[in-house]
This record gives sequence, structure tokens and C-alpha cells, in this order.
Amino acid sequence: MTSHKYDLICLGRLAVDLYAQQPGARLEDASSFAKYLGGSSANTAFGAARLGLRTAMLSRVGDDHMGRFLLETLTREGCDVSQVRVDPQRLTALVLLGIKDRDTFPLIFYRENCADMAINEADIDEAFIASSGALAITGTHFSTPGVHAASSKALAFARKHGVRTVLDIDYRPVLWGLTGRGDGETRFIANDSVTAHLQGILPQFDLIVGTEEEFHIAGGSDDLITALRAVRALTSATLVVKRGALGCSVIEAAIPARIDETPTFRGSRVEVLNVLGAGDAFMAGFLFGWLRDEGIERSCAYANACGAIVVSRHGCAPAMPSRAELDYFLANAERLQRPDQDAELAHLHRVSVARPIWNDLHVFAFDHRSQFFELARECGADETRLPRLKQLLVEAVARSERELGLHGRIGVLIDQRYGEDALHAATGRGWWVGRPVETPGSNPLEFEYGRSVGSQLQHWPAEHVVKCLVPFDPDGMPEARLEQETQLHTLYDAVKQSGHELLLEVIPPANPAVTASQGERVLRAMKRIYNLGIRPEWWKLKPLPRADWDAIDALIAERDPHCRGVLLLGLNAPFNELAEGFTAAAHSHSCRGFAVGRSLFMEPAAAWLRGEIDDDALITRAGQQFAELASIWRQARGVATRTAAGAAV
Repeated sequence: MTSHKYDLICLGRLAVDLYAQQPGARLEDASSFAKYLGGSSANTAFGAARLGLRTAMLSRVGDDHMGRFLLETLTREGCDVSQVRVDPQRLTALVLLGIKDRDTFPLIFYRENCADMAINEADIDEAFIASSGALAITGTHFSTPGVHAASSKALAFARKHGVRTVLDIDYRPVLWGLTGRGDGETRFIANDSVTAHLQGILPQFDLIVGTEEEFHIAGGSDDLITALRAVRALTSATLVVKRGALGCSVIEAAIPARIDETPTFRGSRVEVLNVLGAGDAFMAGFLFGWLRDEGIERSCAYANACGAIVVSRHGCAPAMPSRAELDYFLANAERLQRPDQDAELAHLHRVSVARPIWNDLHVFAFDHRSQFFELARECGADETRLPRLKQLLVEAVARSERELGLHGRIGVLIDQRYGEDALHAATGRGWWVGRPVETPGSNPLEFEYGRSVGSQLQHWPAEHVVKCLVPFDPDGMPEARLEQETQLHTLYDAVKQSGHELLLEVIPPANPAVTASQGERVLRAMKRIYNLGIRPEWWKLKPLPRADWDAIDALIAERDPHCRGVLLLGLNAPFNELAEGFTAAAHSHSCRGFAVGRSLFMEPAAAWLRGEIDDDALITRAGQQFAELASIWRQARGVATRTAAGAAV
């Protein structure tokens, strides 16, 4: 690889995929859809970025919510979107997709005058193209005069500057106007005009990738060898023929008499759920090896593995593997006929993909329910005032974020019972947002939304972290512990299905018969939970002596190195006690911040409920408490808290 700014620029389709969530149903009968990034070029850029390439996207989106979703999704994955234009006149492209069975995948393209097909020559910047090691374009972006001109200009710049050029034939008859608009499922229709059009561009590419049917259209013959020879007569490019379960064949020189005489690289045989997007995953994997000069055999191994993983999953872009998943699959491919059922692969898919970084969290916790109810009763206030109180606490957190310069380090814990409006206000701000699922005070553990906790999570925003306080006694009676463990398994299965992160707040109940220290009991509780196969993204623990943190760090590093870390809870402790706990945890590699509530809100909330202060005074006083605790935390960490203006707090 060279010292280019980018390894790969992808020019082409950038759309939203709406995937039916009922495999086996006709698209007519689908009742719900999952929203993903889509479009072959975007999928490739996304998948290659997830593997570690420096990718950039060259396309257009509409000036709409779906366009912003696509830009944010690519950016989070590390793909540059600086050259994705926002088109004020057109909407973002959309595709509806279904999974009827292993061979039937109905889809409808909503691409009438869509944004990504409006890219034109003015969108192509020579310096941008020259800054990449490779330019990949799909056949769709030669299908109309406008995108043909834009793609041709990009190709010319690439050839001028020695940028390697890649064609994904990506033949969709409907996008060439050869079928009814509702027939996106048909994958091949022979057409002399399309063949002639494609053959006009083939000489400009160094690498051409396609299925057997796509080489049929490029070569103008229903005989694969004849078609490949026609392609070879026009270009000396490396030809990669995707052959499904057989793997792929690579031709770098003359075309042989039979396709099986070419170097063929076998893939892993896996059970197929969804072939849509597998070709884009194949391309991402192949380019990951090819652009790193790892050789054809290794590049094909990556490609085949990526395709095998994606065909076993729902969706295209979100199904793309990380480098950790790819390495694990390649090391265990012989036994992974059902990649979707392998627990370790599924865990890696949860934890090794790009996620927001939260290494220094200041979390204001006011998810309490029974405590707020009791506080209102003690203050002689009506329970109906509690939702407004929690909204004001969100405003206090927002003010603190601004005044303390804590962008990217702010979090909240808010319940739904009294805090539904507060949750809505906190969501979408870029905060860490957690919300509880346990019934307050329940032991054995019960869920506030009933036993079907998974169905409830389907209605939660994806950014919300599922928080569960569990009184877990490692020294308790086996029958009682079994009930807790069963409930934890239920919850863990639910978050794995929904995709939400999980925070476990573990507090061993008082047990007079046990002489072990609190830290030792917490450690054994965590070990037991790990032994159950439950690996939460977050732990929430009470402050512990310094010596206990070394053991907790070692346990987390051994059992789940991808764990996000530990947050310190407050238990209504005074600030001087919290300061001691912060200092004891200061050297810990696992401790990522604090999640404190009653120590912050009890006094100002009580005053507000009694009518002694107004809304602004509550916001100010709660914010002052939060700022003081943030300062204590920063001092324990050896870092002075600074305001947005730069003054030390």
C-alpha cells in the first residue's frame, strides 16, 4: 500500500435499505422493516472501512432525514463522506427487500430521480481522486448519460494519476430500464445495448468483479468462457468470477477452455439466510487483501469468508464483519456451517465493530422510581410533578455539558415511568443514555415490562443502554441464585437480539453469615455471571478499596477484553466518601466514570417539590452539584476540569 490519504474511493449507489423482518413472508405480507445503509458502492465502502481500510464515498444523498442517516452511518464506521453532496432537489434512494426463502429475495427499488443518480461531472474533484490508492465504481453508475459522464471523468483522473481502478459489474436489469419498475428481483436479462455500453468502459479497469451472469452481460454471451474471452479481448484486467458456494475463480492472463481450469479458491459452505449484500461483502473482503498487496489467494480467502458471514445474517451493511470476526471465522471455518449460531462470532459482531468511545463518563443518574415517589410524598407534592422534575434535570445536565466543556463525556440514567419525556429530551444529543428494566426492589429479579422484555426493547432507540440492577449473592441459596441467573439469561438473550448494550449493576445483598469483604463478593458475583456466558458491555459497581480494582481489571481483561468498562455508583453517599472511592479507582484500567444520582439531586429536588425554589433555581443547583462532583472526579484522575471557555473549575 502507498501513502495515499485513502485506500479506496467508492463511487455509486448510496441508499437506504428497508429489510422485512419476517423471513419466509411475501413482501406483501411483511409487517415491519429494519432500516440499514444500502447500495452496492456504499456497502463496499462500509465493509472495507469496518475491516480497516481508509475508505471514502463519492455520491449524493437527499437533503432529508434518510440522507443524514446514511452520512452519519458511514462516518461512524470511519468512511469519509466529504465528497458526498447533499442534493436539495432530490430524495435519498430507497429499497424495500424481503427474504422469502433461500432462493427468493423480492426487492423494489425506489430510485425515480433519486439523489445518487444525479451525481454529475461537477461533483468529481481531481485532487480527491488522486488522493486514493483505488477507485471502485459499479455498473449502475454507467447506466444513464449523467452518471456515465461523471464516472468516466473520475476514471480519467484515476488513470492520469496511477490510481487503480475497479469495476463491480453489479448488473440490475431494472436499473437499466429492462423490467417493470416493481421487478427488482430479476438478476439477468440479456441485452445487446447494455453489453455494448459495458464493453465501452471495460478497457479502463484494472480489476473487474462479477457473478457468472454479470460476465455473461459484459461479454455478450450465455456461455461463460465465450463471454470471458470477449471481455479479455477488451482488457488485460484481473477478472474475478464470483461462483457462489463454489467460491471464486481468478483469471489474470488468457482465458482457458474451462472455468475450472482457472485458479479457483473455495469458500466455506454455510447455510444461507440472505444472499443480498453477500457480493458487496465479497468485494470489501477482496479489496482488503488486494489493496494491501497480500496476494490473490489471501484476498480470495478474505472475500469468500466475508460473503459466507453475510449470507448467514439479516441485512447487508450491518452484517459486514469486523477484522476480529474475519480472523475468527478463518480460524474456525471448518466447523462454522451456521455462523449465525456461533456464540463467539455473534459476540465479536456486537463488540468489535465501531462504537462511540466512552472512556470518561460523567453520568447523572435519575432513573430512580420508588425513591422519587417517596421523596414526593415526604415533601407533600403530587406524584404527577415528577415527570416535569426529570425534564428539568435533563436541562441541568445540558447546561453542565456546555459550561464544563464535557461534550462526548456526558451521560444520563433515566426511567420510563416518570422520565419518558426526559428520555425523549435526552435522546439524540450525543449523550450516553441508559434506562432501567428491573422492577425496583425486586429480589428475585423481575422486569418492569413483564417477562417479555425483548418485545419491549424493540421500541427503544438503538442508542439506549439497557441498565439492570440485580441483587446477586454469590453465597446465597442455589435456588434463589438460579432464579436470578434465569432472568439474567433472558435479558442477555433479549439485548443480543435487539442490539442494545447492557449495563449490569451488581450489588451483593447483605449476608451476616459471610465474612468475605464486599470487594471479594462483588468479584465472585462478576465471575459467576461471566461463567454463565453473560458478557455485559458495562458494569456498575459501588466504590471499592484500591486493592480490589486490580482483581476486577484482571477479570475483565481475561473474560471480555471488549468490555466497555465500569461505572461507579453513588448510593446517596456524601461527596467526601465519593471522593475516596474515585481516588481508589483512579488507577483502574476498567473504570470509565461515575453514574451518581441521589447524591446530586436529593437536596435541590426536595426544595423544588416543596415549592421553595423555582425551575431555574433547580437547574442551577443541580448543575452546581454535578459540576462539583465532576471536579472531584477530574481531580482524582489527575486532570483539571475546564469550562468551555478554558478556565479551570
